[in-house]
Amino acid sequence: MTKQLSQILPAFKNTVVAADGSTITDLSEINNIQISSLVFDSREVTAGSLFFALPGTHTDGNNYIEQAILAGANAVVFQGELTSSQKEDVAQAIIKRTIDNAISNEMPKFAPALINVPDARFSMAPLSARFYDNPSERLIVIGVTGTEGKSSTVSFIWQLLRTCGHKAGFISTVEYSFGGDALPNPQHQTTPEAPIIQHHLNEMLENGCKYAVVETSSHGLSTKLNRCGEILFDCGVFMNVTLEHLEFHKNFETYRNDKANLFRALDKHNHIKTIAGEKQKINSIGIVNLEDPSATYFIEATKHNVYGFTTEGKAGKAAAETGSNATPLPPIPENLRYMTARNIASATYGLTFDVDADGENGIYPENYDPVQPRGKSHFSVKASLPGAFNAYNLMAAITAVSSVTGLSFEEVAAKVPELTPIKGRMTVIDEGQPFELIVDYAHTPSSFETIFPPLRKRCNGRIFALFGSGGERDLTKRPLQGQIAAKFCDVVVLADEDPRGEDPVELLKMIAEGAIKEGKVMDENLFIIHDRPQAIRETFKMAQKGDIVLLLGKSHENSIIYKDYTMPYDEINEAKNALKELYK
Repeated sequence: MTKQLSQILPAFKNTVVAADGSTITDLSEINNIQISSLVFDSREVTAGSLFFALPGTHTDGNNYIEQAILAGANAVVFQGELTSSQKEDVAQAIIKRTIDNAISNEMPKFAPALINVPDARFSMAPLSARFYDNPSERLIVIGVTGTEGKSSTVSFIWQLLRTCGHKAGFISTVEYSFGGDALPNPQHQTTPEAPIIQHHLNEMLENGCKYAVVETSSHGLSTKLNRCGEILFDCGVFMNVTLEHLEFHKNFETYRNDKANLFRALDKHNHIKTIAGEKQKINSIGIVNLEDPSATYFIEATKHNVYGFTTEGKAGKAAAETGSNATPLPPIPENLRYMTARNIASATYGLTFDVDADGENGIYPENYDPVQPRGKSHFSVKASLPGAFNAYNLMAAITAVSSVTGLSFEEVAAKVPELTPIKGRMTVIDEGQPFELIVDYAHTPSSFETIFPPLRKRCNGRIFALFGSGGERDLTKRPLQGQIAAKFCDVVVLADEDPRGEDPVELLKMIAEGAIKEGKVMDENLFIIHDRPQAIRETFKMAQKGDIVLLLGKSHENSIIYKDYTMPYDEINEAKNALKELYK
């Protein structure tokens, strides 16, 4: 895809400048510059690229403008004022490009454009959307947010759309699809930067998709980063919101507020889209987990209708609380339509439950009267998915697919047996070892509180939990991780996740503080073995028949990030190799 600068400059506030910072008012030569790709990493610049020079935690993107120009960038978007040395480097790079252009028959006969903006990162969304002709105007878009359950719910929605006969693509932490089979996501990033999202949506459109499902993280929904700023969402799904990412959001209120931007986005357009060449009005709806204390906050974030779901506290964290320890479930708002899961039965390889639903589908009639009594539908759900918590994910997915396709809840639920779990989500590894081995992505205090209790109930032996915590991320969750793991597990082994720039052992000691507070004793039932492959092997040596071993936090990810290097890593393959070594 190629665009002229004149086609994309009107999409965002900008000033075209010379290398010395002076404003260029005559854009006649600038307007016709051709842009063939959008990049924000100078190492990926090719001839014809537009390069976004982004401010970073460890470096300033303005330092790489010279490199981008020499690599062939036709335009650079940057913020702030260049330093004297940066101006000199950029001027020299432009002179070199101009000379090269003059003596080359292949190089274009113009100097690259320098585009100054108030916020380079924020500008990526409007510019990218315009570059790809606003693909979300021609796709039915479902967004899923929450601290836990996003990736699984996105995958289930995508799979259900496909099994119901619809072509769909998706973007998630674990995988993505442009309409074909799911492919592994190579990045440790839930919601990619705006140029990547808009590219992916455009690819889905080009491949004939009608639907796009997007996992929307709090970073992605933040107006500060603006990754999802130009996506026209039709359906928003809220799973839960707990303590996470406070290194970025600073406090819970900001974190929750950013997530609620998904529901606010439903009110920003009229949901009249051109799908497969035909203009149509898309049913727009919010979907909320009614057991989360923030459910009402999200319901009130949109003027659109909202449909809820609940297990009445019979799955997840609430299921482990009894008597005086039980946290009361938040009241369900009056006149809200919702579905309830009952008779939940979960085992290692499967899950069943019954549903009582308000109405036959997730569509609100035009003449909907919240006061009038409404019909009920009853159906059963059977899935080859481990974990009672998947009842939440499945109810959300069934409601979303019903709302955007018009199919009944029962028709969609009938396809649930065909669903497959995503890699690294309660993945059972059985190589004939005497103990049960499960790999999962759980890495937050709330996800620990969700997965540990049901395992504790059914485990006849000991539970081993091996995990770590991300470096340069929220510090407050670390001792909480240790404390919750120590409460439910017999042995806690702390190992590297992604230490990044932090000292790996010092990071793990912060987690250990919480485990010690809960009564664990170092080198007796609490171990720090920062080398993760070694930690796995030492844990397997301790495990016996009847035990359950949990490898948590790395899951689908393909590397461990250290300060000075990134180590290729595959948790599932590492576990299988360790088992083969131990039980040859």
